[in-house]
Amino acid sequence: MTATGPLAGLRVLDLSRILAGPTCTQLLGDMGAEIIKIERPGAGDDTRAWGPPYLHDRQGAETGESAYYLCANRNKRSVAIDLSQEAGADLVRRLAAHSDILIENYKVGGLAKFGLAYDDLKESCPRLVYCSITGFGQTGPKAHRTGYDFLIQGMGGIMSVTGPADGQPHKVGVGIADVVCGLYASSAVLAALRHRDLTGRGQHLDIALFDSQLAWLINAGTYYLTAGEAPPRLGNGHPNIVPYQVFPSADGHFIIAVGNDRQFASFCTVAGEPGLAADPRFATNAERVRNRDALIPILNDITARRPTEVWIADLEAENVPCGPVNTIPEAFADPQAEHRNMRITLPHPLSDTVDLIGCPVQMSETPVSYRHAPPLLGADTDDVLGDVLGLAPEDLSALRTAAVIGRTADA
Repeated sequence: MTATGPLAGLRVLDLSRILAGPTCTQLLGDMGAEIIKIERPGAGDDTRAWGPPYLHDRQGAETGESAYYLCANRNKRSVAIDLSQEAGADLVRRLAAHSDILIENYKVGGLAKFGLAYDDLKESCPRLVYCSITGFGQTGPKAHRTGYDFLIQGMGGIMSVTGPADGQPHKVGVGIADVVCGLYASSAVLAALRHRDLTGRGQHLDIALFDSQLAWLINAGTYYLTAGEAPPRLGNGHPNIVPYQVFPSADGHFIIAVGNDRQFASFCTVAGEPGLAADPRFATNAERVRNRDALIPILNDITARRPTEVWIADLEAENVPCGPVNTIPEAFADPQAEHRNMRITLPHPLSDTVDLIGCPVQMSETPVSYRHAPPLLGADTDDVLGDVLGLAPEDLSALRTAAVIGRTADA
């Protein structure tokens, strides 16, 4: 399938693995860029082993393709190269010379030993946008440390405001520090491409998980910067808006997300308790925040009287923001998710097809395209090295014999 997105014609050399870098490159790939994923022969991206669950083959047996790997590696071509050999590092240098963007998430200085650091490439590849993603950045007292999502969530403050008020701090249920870092990286790459197209000069992008985690503290971070004190941990509550949390129903739970006084008055009318909206303790949002501990038990008692579906229907009719607490299967079954094509199916060589999460970007003139399922390890080694570098079959055979590139069996 031909790329249709706005980045069609750009080539990305992807030396990243795990989640932050692959999230960035998958998004660039969805928008049309060609992504060449460099992997270690025989092992590949660490997340290939992060299972179960694994994709099942046509006979129902587990393959080596983990769900975690599948989540962030579509629209890529896998090339298995051993960077520890000079011949392998040289192949990557040559690929960099034919690329617009390089994304890597090695430890600080990790690629320098292969002659693949930014300083090694900037003279020979002056137009290259080189993006380094690390735990703590290229500078500073912790630059040498390895960064993992869970550690960054803890160190970056988000866990201090996540979880029940009287329990342990909790991490977010997905690797959100990695994902948001990857999104920041993609924005930075696109901005650097704009600069490159205007000036002809590439540059080095230094993106850190820790920095991006602090950045997406957003209102919780500025709560501290403004008030001079840490925001409280409120479970599902909101520090600045009440009521804005999960409430019990007669048959489960649902969310009320009142954002202003009119919506609160409408909720009270639907609930058959209009006097609550007139109570001076609850009449304004500021007073509701101050009197949260008095209001929430009252609301819990009220909401427990009706089933979830009844509450949602009645509140939606009065334009009071509310919604269910869906399981992941329920979220994908939502008619809105189906309408927006957030579940896609691609051909896969081991299982005929694989289901993946769709790209959330809708573009009227240059829509995203889904061209490749997440590739098998090394599946595209010969094609890429032949097409991009012009290597002949005998050249590839010699490199494979020397274990510089992956065996055909890796594919």
